[in-house]
Amino acid sequence: MSDNAVRHFILEPAERDPDGVALIDGPTGAETTRAELADNVLKASSALADLGIQREQRVMMMMADRPAFLEVFWGAMAHGTVPVPVSTMLPTKDYRFLLEDSRATACVVSDLFVDQVIPATENQPFLEHVITDGGSSDGALLWSETRDAASPGELFPADGEDIAFWLYTSGTTGFPKGALHRHKDMAFLTEVYAQNVLEMSAQDRVYMVPKLFFAYGLGINYFALGTGATHVLFDGRPTVPDVVDHVTRHRPTMFFGVPTFMAQLLASDVPDGTFDSVRIAVTGGETLPADIFRRAKDELDLTILDCVGSTELAHIYVANRLDRQEPGSSGWVVDGFEIELRDADGNLVPDGEPGQMYVAGESVTPGYWRRTDHNRRAFHGRFMATGDTFIRNPDESYTYLGREDDMIKAGGIWVSPAEVEAAIIEVQGVVLAAVVGAEDGEGLVKPKAFVLLDEETDASAELASSIQEHVKSSLAPFKYPRWVEFVDELPTTATGKVKRHLLRDS
Repeated sequence: MSDNAVRHFILEPAERDPDGVALIDGPTGAETTRAELADNVLKASSALADLGIQREQRVMMMMADRPAFLEVFWGAMAHGTVPVPVSTMLPTKDYRFLLEDSRATACVVSDLFVDQVIPATENQPFLEHVITDGGSSDGALLWSETRDAASPGELFPADGEDIAFWLYTSGTTGFPKGALHRHKDMAFLTEVYAQNVLEMSAQDRVYMVPKLFFAYGLGINYFALGTGATHVLFDGRPTVPDVVDHVTRHRPTMFFGVPTFMAQLLASDVPDGTFDSVRIAVTGGETLPADIFRRAKDELDLTILDCVGSTELAHIYVANRLDRQEPGSSGWVVDGFEIELRDADGNLVPDGEPGQMYVAGESVTPGYWRRTDHNRRAFHGRFMATGDTFIRNPDESYTYLGREDDMIKAGGIWVSPAEVEAAIIEVQGVVLAAVVGAEDGEGLVKPKAFVLLDEETDASAELASSIQEHVKSSLAPFKYPRWVEFVDELPTTATGKVKRHLLRDS
């Protein structure tokens, strides 16, 4: 039998429960059954074949979170081609780079992004087909017509080792890298994280703030499909009013967010009872400060399970648990993964000492596309160097300190930006903070804080001084930010991570 992931996540669920609701459109409430999704996925597979797209060629996706995204994604895998979802928040020059780098034969673009993407498709040496979903452009095909003209096709007999999809790293610095993932990775992650940690099941209805192009968001979709849960989609920008409206109307049992959005929720006037249906909330992307964990529990009645994952591993490998949460901690190793913390010379470090995290597990990417130097630096036998610095605590949980290149050496001692940021947001009126290293007048590096305030709080020298004094009293005094700069926004990647390199350069 084929090990194509489409069989496990799309076809077999449709056979078991054809009338079960796989997808709900958040704004309209329109439902897609498992049988309807399976039929459209197989039609999508045939549509790509009818266009002459060959197996193992790439289909790039600049698509909104709608059923069409999933038709293209799963349909490509059903045909044996490789879907490559990418961020929908990029400028034209970045789409030009991604098309050139991936050598995609086709791209599918939602109407919302046509203006940014279509100019990037010009003069592409490998690109043969441009397809739009819900929009139009000269020379482009329309996805709904292309799909509906096809008849359901046969499933490509993929082996579990075959490449199923690519995901480009969001990258807080430099150009993104295409990380390859296999068909078997999805079933592995569904078992070890969705089922064993989250206990996701057919009784669940999931709603997420991160988008499908992001490894975190994509995993939530195949978790839902693989466990029989219902997935509520939203194709727009996740503003607090829209998310509150969808949660109120669709009553999800699981809510997936990012720390930045949780801070926005807490800074807003959220009606009492909004999250009453939610049995569990999850955050990823960046570390969840302990203060946000506590406030979410007190003010929103949400228990948040923070976790750590990456594009290279396709999803989560360290997580808090239903029966075990440690505020400010990333949690414990997910069964099925193995972790080592190593120093700059590759030696293991003892508990309580900072080290770079190395991860081994079934879903580690086979490598980056056309990035030999990065591959040689990142992969060490079974282990991949994540570039993240952690400490392991006596209870075997892990605490995130920062990216290896974000750590600050002040006075010869390492300072974790995440630790200082967590202390800053404890100050009344602070929504978010980002800490980087900056040179003083003598050329010595010290912490500098960029601080975002809520609408009711005014920036002032007195507040800056209060922030500094609070950090001094909460942490070792040398860790306090020598400068506090109030900002209207913080630069972030499409996945919500702060671009600290831009702040360092400002």
